[in-house]
Amino acid sequence: MATRSRRPSFAALALCGGLALGLAGAAYGDSNALWNIVHHWCVPNEEQHGDPAPCRLVVVSGGEQRGYALLKDLVGGAQFLLIPTARIPGIESPALLAAGTPNYFAAAWRSRTYVEQALHRTLPREDLSLAVNSVYGRSQNQLHIHVDCVRADVRDTLRSGEGAVGDRWAPLGSLLAGHRYLAMRVTGEDLGLVNPFTALADGVPGARADMGRHTLVVVGATFPGGTPGFILLDDRADPAAGNPGSGEELQDHACAVARP
Repeated sequence: MATRSRRPSFAALALCGGLALGLAGAAYGDSNALWNIVHHWCVPNEEQHGDPAPCRLVVVSGGEQRGYALLKDLVGGAQFLLIPTARIPGIESPALLAAGTPNYFAAAWRSRTYVEQALHRTLPREDLSLAVNSVYGRSQNQLHIHVDCVRADVRDTLRSGEGAVGDRWAPLGSLLAGHRYLAMRVTGEDLGLVNPFTALADGVPGARADMGRHTLVVVGATFPGGTPGFILLDDRADPAAGNPGSGEELQDHACAVARP
Protein backbone atom coordinates (compact mmCIF):
# COMPACT_ATOMS: atom_id res chain seq x y z
CA MET A 1 0.00 0.00 0.00
CA ALA A 2 1.51 3.30 -1.03
CA THR A 3 0.76 5.12 2.21
CA ARG A 4 2.82 2.50 4.06
CA SER A 5 5.87 2.69 1.81
CA ARG A 6 6.85 6.33 2.02
CA ARG A 7 7.52 8.85 4.75
CA PRO A 8 4.64 11.37 4.95
CA SER A 9 5.55 14.98 4.36
CA PHE A 10 5.21 17.45 7.23
CA ALA A 11 2.30 19.18 5.51
CA ALA A 12 0.51 15.91 4.94
CA LEU A 13 1.05 14.87 8.53
CA ALA A 14 -0.32 18.17 9.78
CA LEU A 15 -3.38 17.87 7.55
CA CYS A 16 -3.97 14.25 8.44
CA GLY A 17 -3.45 14.89 12.12
CA GLY A 18 -5.93 17.74 12.02
CA LEU A 19 -8.61 15.44 10.66
CA ALA A 20 -8.27 13.18 13.68
CA LEU A 21 -8.38 15.89 16.29
CA GLY A 22 -11.23 17.67 18.00
CA LEU A 23 -13.37 14.56 18.25
CA ALA A 24 -15.15 15.37 21.49
CA GLY A 25 -18.75 16.30 20.73
CA ALA A 26 -18.05 17.03 17.07
CA ALA A 27 -19.88 15.70 14.04
CA TYR A 28 -17.56 14.28 11.42
CA GLY A 29 -18.33 13.48 7.83
CA ASP A 30 -15.88 10.59 7.95
CA SER A 31 -16.51 8.30 10.89
CA ASN A 32 -13.39 6.33 9.93
CA ALA A 33 -11.04 9.31 10.16
CA LEU A 34 -9.51 8.17 13.42
CA TRP A 35 -8.84 4.66 12.11
CA ASN A 36 -7.31 6.05 8.94
CA ILE A 37 -4.95 8.28 10.90
CA VAL A 38 -3.66 5.44 13.06
CA HIS A 39 -3.61 2.70 10.42
CA HIS A 40 -2.29 4.65 7.44
CA TRP A 41 -0.05 7.18 9.17
CA CYS A 42 0.95 6.59 12.78
CA VAL A 43 1.73 2.87 12.56
CA PRO A 44 3.60 2.95 9.23
CA ASN A 45 5.58 6.00 10.29
CA GLU A 46 6.58 4.31 13.55
CA GLU A 47 7.49 1.01 11.90
CA GLN A 48 9.48 2.54 9.05
CA HIS A 49 11.03 5.60 10.67
CA GLY A 50 10.69 5.26 14.45
CA ASP A 51 8.46 8.33 14.44
CA PRO A 52 4.80 7.90 15.50
CA ALA A 53 3.64 11.27 14.10
CA PRO A 54 0.96 12.49 13.99
CA CYS A 55 0.43 10.30 17.09
CA ARG A 56 2.51 10.86 20.21
CA LEU A 57 3.08 7.16 20.79
CA VAL A 58 2.68 3.87 18.93
CA VAL A 59 3.24 0.54 20.70
CA VAL A 60 3.23 -2.47 18.36
CA SER A 61 6.00 -4.56 19.88
CA GLY A 62 3.53 -7.44 20.24
CA GLY A 63 2.16 -7.01 16.73
CA GLU A 64 -0.31 -4.59 15.22
CA GLN A 65 -3.27 -6.69 16.36
CA ARG A 66 -2.24 -6.17 19.97
CA GLY A 67 -0.91 -2.64 19.85
CA TYR A 68 -2.19 0.84 20.50
CA ALA A 69 -1.53 4.44 19.61
CA LEU A 70 -1.86 7.64 21.59
CA LEU A 71 -3.10 10.76 19.83
CA LYS A 72 -3.43 14.29 21.21
CA ASP A 73 -6.95 15.64 20.79
CA LEU A 74 -7.28 19.26 19.75
CA VAL A 75 -10.10 19.74 22.27
CA GLY A 76 -8.53 20.73 25.57
CA GLY A 77 -4.94 21.32 26.46
CA ALA A 78 -4.26 17.84 27.80
CA GLN A 79 -6.79 15.39 26.36
CA PHE A 80 -5.37 12.27 24.72
CA LEU A 81 -7.01 9.36 22.91
CA LEU A 82 -5.84 5.77 23.39
CA ILE A 83 -6.63 3.91 20.16
CA PRO A 84 -6.09 0.20 19.36
CA THR A 85 -4.03 -0.46 16.26
CA ALA A 86 -6.34 -3.40 15.55
CA ARG A 87 -9.66 -2.66 13.83
CA ILE A 88 -12.10 -2.45 16.75
CA PRO A 89 -15.16 -0.27 16.04
CA GLY A 90 -16.13 0.44 19.64
CA ILE A 91 -17.40 -0.79 22.99
CA GLU A 92 -19.82 -3.15 21.22
CA SER A 93 -17.04 -5.19 19.62
CA PRO A 94 -16.93 -8.84 20.84
CA ALA A 95 -13.15 -8.71 20.46
CA LEU A 96 -12.92 -6.63 23.63
CA LEU A 97 -14.27 -9.56 25.64
CA ALA A 98 -12.26 -12.26 23.90
CA ALA A 99 -9.47 -14.10 25.70
CA GLY A 100 -6.08 -12.65 24.93
CA THR A 101 -7.32 -9.19 23.92
CA PRO A 102 -5.12 -6.48 25.44
CA ASN A 103 -6.45 -4.50 28.38
CA TYR A 104 -6.73 -1.16 26.64
CA PHE A 105 -7.96 0.56 29.79
CA ALA A 106 -4.76 -0.47 31.56
CA ALA A 107 -2.73 1.07 28.73
CA ALA A 108 -4.87 4.21 28.86
CA TRP A 109 -4.23 4.61 32.59
CA ARG A 110 -0.49 4.30 32.03
CA SER A 111 -0.82 7.01 29.39
CA ARG A 112 -2.10 9.52 31.95
CA THR A 113 1.51 10.70 32.24
CA TYR A 114 1.05 12.43 28.88
CA VAL A 115 -1.84 14.41 30.37
CA GLU A 116 0.40 15.44 33.25
CA GLN A 117 3.23 16.37 30.91
CA ALA A 118 0.87 18.58 28.93
CA LEU A 119 -0.22 20.27 32.16
CA HIS A 120 3.34 20.51 33.50
CA ARG A 121 2.31 19.05 36.81
CA THR A 122 1.60 15.75 38.55
CA LEU A 123 -2.05 15.15 39.44
CA PRO A 124 -3.59 13.08 42.22
CA ARG A 125 -5.13 9.93 40.80
CA GLU A 126 -8.58 11.23 41.82
CA ASP A 127 -8.24 14.00 39.23
CA LEU A 128 -7.74 11.67 36.28
CA SER A 129 -10.29 9.72 34.26
CA LEU A 130 -10.79 7.44 31.28
CA ALA A 131 -13.98 7.32 29.20
CA VAL A 132 -15.48 5.33 26.34
CA ASN A 133 -18.73 6.52 24.82
CA SER A 134 -21.60 4.36 23.61
CA VAL A 135 -22.49 3.79 19.96
CA TYR A 136 -24.95 6.71 20.29
CA GLY A 137 -22.48 9.05 21.98
CA ARG A 138 -19.51 8.85 19.65
CA SER A 139 -18.51 10.31 16.29
CA GLN A 140 -15.88 7.74 15.27
CA ASN A 141 -16.12 4.03 14.48
CA GLN A 142 -12.76 3.10 15.94
CA LEU A 143 -12.48 2.44 19.65
CA HIS A 144 -10.87 5.33 21.49
CA ILE A 145 -10.51 5.91 25.21
CA HIS A 146 -10.55 9.55 26.27
CA VAL A 147 -7.76 10.20 28.77
CA ASP A 148 -8.19 13.49 30.62
CA CYS A 149 -9.06 15.27 33.84
CA VAL A 150 -12.30 14.49 35.62
CA ARG A 151 -14.81 17.26 36.28
CA ALA A 152 -14.28 18.79 39.71
CA ASP A 153 -17.92 18.30 40.72
CA VAL A 154 -17.78 14.65 39.66
CA ARG A 155 -14.57 14.13 41.62
CA ASP A 156 -16.10 15.72 44.71
CA THR A 157 -19.32 13.72 44.42
CA LEU A 158 -17.41 10.47 44.08
CA ARG A 159 -15.12 11.36 46.96
CA SER A 160 -18.02 12.15 49.31
CA GLY A 161 -19.96 9.04 48.33
CA GLU A 162 -17.19 6.51 47.84
CA GLY A 163 -17.96 4.83 51.16
CA ALA A 164 -21.22 3.57 49.66
CA VAL A 165 -19.59 2.22 46.51
CA GLY A 166 -19.03 -1.52 46.81
CA ASP A 167 -17.23 -4.16 44.80
CA ARG A 168 -20.37 -4.95 42.77
CA TRP A 169 -22.26 -2.72 40.39
CA ALA A 170 -25.00 -0.68 42.06
CA PRO A 171 -26.68 2.68 41.40
CA LEU A 172 -24.63 5.61 42.61
CA GLY A 173 -26.41 7.63 45.28
CA SER A 174 -26.06 10.92 43.39
CA LEU A 175 -26.54 11.98 39.80
CA LEU A 176 -23.50 12.73 37.69
CA ALA A 177 -24.00 15.29 34.92
CA GLY A 178 -27.71 14.73 35.39
CA HIS A 179 -27.54 10.98 34.80
CA ARG A 180 -27.87 7.99 37.12
CA TYR A 181 -24.70 5.94 36.82
CA LEU A 182 -23.96 2.52 38.18
CA ALA A 183 -20.73 2.33 40.15
CA MET A 184 -18.32 -0.21 41.57
CA ARG A 185 -14.89 -0.01 43.16
CA VAL A 186 -11.74 -1.93 42.41
CA THR A 187 -8.44 -1.70 44.24
CA GLY A 188 -4.95 -1.61 42.82
CA GLU A 189 -2.34 0.90 41.75
CA ASP A 190 -3.16 0.15 38.10
CA LEU A 191 -5.67 -1.85 36.07
CA GLY A 192 -3.41 -4.81 35.42
CA LEU A 193 -5.76 -7.27 37.12
CA VAL A 194 -9.08 -5.66 36.14
CA ASN A 195 -10.42 -5.15 32.64
CA PRO A 196 -13.32 -2.65 32.89
CA PHE A 197 -14.92 -3.98 29.69
CA THR A 198 -15.11 -7.46 31.19
CA ALA A 199 -16.23 -6.11 34.56
CA LEU A 200 -19.13 -4.39 32.82
CA ALA A 201 -20.09 -7.35 30.63
CA ASP A 202 -19.96 -9.84 33.50
CA GLY A 203 -21.31 -7.64 36.27
CA VAL A 204 -24.27 -5.70 34.87
CA PRO A 205 -27.26 -7.88 33.92
CA GLY A 206 -27.85 -7.84 30.16
CA ALA A 207 -24.78 -5.74 29.40
CA ARG A 208 -22.87 -8.42 27.51
CA ALA A 209 -25.65 -8.68 24.92
CA ASP A 210 -26.10 -4.92 24.70
CA MET A 211 -22.63 -3.43 25.13
CA GLY A 212 -23.10 -0.85 22.39
CA ARG A 213 -25.63 1.05 24.48
CA HIS A 214 -23.27 1.35 27.43
CA THR A 215 -20.74 4.03 28.26
CA LEU A 216 -17.89 3.24 30.61
CA VAL A 217 -15.84 5.61 32.75
CA VAL A 218 -12.92 4.92 35.08
CA VAL A 219 -11.90 7.48 37.70
CA GLY A 220 -8.84 7.13 39.91
CA ALA A 221 -9.47 6.88 43.65
CA THR A 222 -7.69 6.59 46.96
CA PHE A 223 -9.71 4.63 49.49
CA PRO A 224 -9.47 4.76 53.31
CA GLY A 225 -6.06 3.80 54.60
CA GLY A 226 -4.44 5.19 51.47
CA THR A 227 -5.40 2.19 49.34
CA PRO A 228 -5.16 3.09 45.64
CA GLY A 229 -7.91 2.03 43.29
CA PHE A 230 -10.59 3.12 40.88
CA ILE A 231 -14.30 3.80 40.68
CA LEU A 232 -15.88 2.30 37.56
CA LEU A 233 -18.99 4.02 36.24
CA ASP A 234 -21.55 2.76 33.74
CA ASP A 235 -24.55 4.38 32.10
CA ARG A 236 -26.86 3.02 29.40
CA ALA A 237 -27.82 5.20 26.46
CA ASP A 238 -31.45 6.13 26.02
CA PRO A 239 -31.58 8.34 22.90
CA ALA A 240 -35.35 8.75 23.13
CA ALA A 241 -34.90 10.35 26.55
CA GLY A 242 -32.03 12.54 25.35
CA ASN A 243 -29.25 10.45 26.87
CA PRO A 244 -26.68 9.44 24.23
CA GLY A 245 -24.59 7.45 26.70
CA SER A 246 -21.56 9.71 26.60
CA GLY A 247 -19.41 9.14 29.67
CA GLU A 248 -17.07 11.76 28.31
CA GLU A 249 -19.52 14.21 29.90
CA LEU A 250 -17.84 13.43 33.23
CA GLN A 251 -14.52 14.74 31.98
CA ASP A 252 -13.30 18.33 31.94
CA HIS A 253 -11.25 19.10 28.85
CA ALA A 254 -10.38 22.47 30.37
CA CYS A 255 -8.91 20.56 33.33
CA ALA A 256 -10.00 22.94 36.08
CA VAL A 257 -8.82 20.47 38.76
CA ALA A 258 -5.23 21.16 37.69
CA ARG A 259 -5.43 24.87 38.35
CA PRO A 260 -3.77 26.24 41.51
